[in-house]
Amino acid sequence: MAAYQCPMQCEGDKTYDEIGTCPVCKMDLKQLENDSKALETNEISEESIFNLTSKWHTEEGNEIVLEDLKGKTLVMVMIYTSCKAACPRLVADMRNIEAQIPAENIKNVQFALVSIDPETDTPERLKAFAIENAMDGEQWTFLQGTDSGVREFANVLSVKYKEISPIDFSHSNIISVFNSRGELKHQQEGLGVNNKETIETILELTK
Repeated sequence: MAAYQCPMQCEGDKTYDEIGTCPVCKMDLKQLENDSKALETNEISEESIFNLTSKWHTEEGNEIVLEDLKGKTLVMVMIYTSCKAACPRLVADMRNIEAQIPAENIKNVQFALVSIDPETDTPERLKAFAIENAMDGEQWTFLQGTDSGVREFANVLSVKYKEISPIDFSHSNIISVFNSRGELKHQQEGLGVNNKETIETILELTK
């Protein structure tokens, strides 16, 4: 909340919640500069993924930067839609996590699936994949980036991937949880693993 004070400090350190005039000297109250600390929660730290400036396309065809996702707890995973082995299980893990988040918390969560195969996974293909997997609600976002953008993002998440054929990749199986400022708070590694800590982290960040 903003705080206002007489610039002459006629009433000492007394502050007001609303802009107005000093009852003593009638000068306009000034907003305290130090009060900007209350806004720090909206600032981006050096650890935030929102510092990445690469551009992405959503499954709806909209162009965004990661900072456009600011304000919600982010649950992110890297997949590719033609994967027949690990990715379907990662998708199932993401849906399992979503199913355990209460309705009052889910509105503050954004699930994002980032393709490691941007050439194949066009926005149209990602949209079809979302519908096919019942992941086309508002809380789900699919992202297609550039090769360099995907590589940069994977490095930040410590996700390793390698193309082993034109339609096949080997890759890490990591689900990452970020707070609303884009700072990494938890990672779940493996397929079908116990997601208790992941759920607890999300609930803590969205309470």
